[in-house]
Amino acid sequence: MHDEPNGSRRRKRQGFDYLIVGAGFAGSVLAERLAAGLDKRVLLIDRRPHIGGNAYDHYNDDGILVHRYGPHIFHTNSQRIVDYLSRFTEWRPYEHRVLAEVDGRQVPIPINRITLNLLYGLELDEAGAAAFLAARAEPVAEIRSSEDVVVNQVGRELYEKFFRGYTRKQWGLDPSQLDRSVTARVPTRTSDDDRYFTDSFQQMPLHGYTRLFERMLDHPNIKILLNTDYREIRKAVRYRHLVYCGPIDEYFDYCYGRLPYRSLQFRHETLDREQLQPVAVVNYPAEDVPWTRITEYKHLTGQRHHKTSVTYEYPSAEGEPYYPIPRQENTELYRRYQALADATPGVTFLGRLGTYKYYNMDQVVGQALALYKRIEEAERGAAPGESPEHAASLARQAS
Repeated sequence: MHDEPNGSRRRKRQGFDYLIVGAGFAGSVLAERLAAGLDKRVLLIDRRPHIGGNAYDHYNDDGILVHRYGPHIFHTNSQRIVDYLSRFTEWRPYEHRVLAEVDGRQVPIPINRITLNLLYGLELDEAGAAAFLAARAEPVAEIRSSEDVVVNQVGRELYEKFFRGYTRKQWGLDPSQLDRSVTARVPTRTSDDDRYFTDSFQQMPLHGYTRLFERMLDHPNIKILLNTDYREIRKAVRYRHLVYCGPIDEYFDYCYGRLPYRSLQFRHETLDREQLQPVAVVNYPAEDVPWTRITEYKHLTGQRHHKTSVTYEYPSAEGEPYYPIPRQENTELYRRYQALADATPGVTFLGRLGTYKYYNMDQVVGQALALYKRIEEAERGAAPGESPEHAASLARQAS
C-alpha cells in the first residue's frame, strides 16, 4: 500500500478542524495562523455583517474612510507583532495627539508642560512644571481607585478638570469606584511631549483595517460566514475544536449573572468643510456635554477630501459590549466563568470578550499569536493522528 497524494487526503477531510467565533483581531489572527501555519481547515463566523470586529473601517457615502466603531489607533512596542501584521498591510506614519476642551480652551491631554502653561497663563519650564504638579499633588497612602491615582499625581483641581467628568461619562461610575488601571493608562508629563502614546511603533494601516483583514483571511483553508450567530449553527457544522472570542458569560448562558460591560453609541456626520478640529480626537470632560469625544478621521488616514467626517461618541449602559468594567467584583465574577471554561473540553476562550480584559489591539494580536504558538508546539509534539482539541487543551493548560 502506498501513501495517497495530499490532494486525495484533503478531499477526504470532512468538516473543519476549528470553528472560530468572532472575526476581529483575535479570531482572524488565529484563523490565519492555523490555516497557513498548520494547514488546518477553519470556519470563521461573526454575527455582524463584516470582518474586522470593532476595527472595521469603510468608505462612507461621501467617499471618506471612517471607523464605524470609533477611532482605532495602532501602537505597539512589539516588533514581533509589527512584523506579523506587516505581511498584510503597508503603513502610514501617524502619532496620535488628543486635545481636551477645558475651561473654554483646547489643551493637550495627557497633561504636560504646554497644558499647564495654556491653562494657567504661565511660562513654566520642565522643572517648573514638575514643581507645579508636585505642589498640587495630594499623596494617597494606599492607591486603590482611579481617583486615587490622579489625585496622588496632580491633585484634586486637575483631577476635576480633566478626569472626573470624563470617567463618569465613559464608565457610568465615579472614578472612586473604578480600579486604578483606568486612569493609570493616561500618564502625566512635565515635558512638551504631547503624543498620546509613546510606543516605539505608531503607524496606521495604509489602506485601512478592513483591507488588512481581507488580506489576512485570504486563504483557501479559511471559510467565512457573516451575519451568523454561533448558537444557530453550532449543531449544523462539524468541527473538532471551538475557539470562542465572544462574551464568555454569554457562552455559558449567563449562569452566574451578566459580566458588566460599557457600550458606546455613535453619531456619524459628514461636514461640508475640509477640516473641523486641529487633531483627530478632542475630549470633552465636562459632564454637561453628553458626548465624551469627537473624532475626525482624515487626521488618522491622511485622506484628502473637500469634506470631512466626524463621529460623536456617547457611552451607554446598553448595546454591544465594548469595555469590560474594571472593578474587583467583576473580576471575581469572571473568575467563576473562567473556572467553568477550564473545565469545558473542546473550547478555548480568546480576546477581550472571551477573557474579560481591556486589551489594546496589539495585545489582542499578541494573545492570539501566543495561543497559536502553544497549539503549534503541542501539535508538533503530538502523536500521529492526535486531535486538535487535545493540542488546544494542552495549549490552554500552558497559558
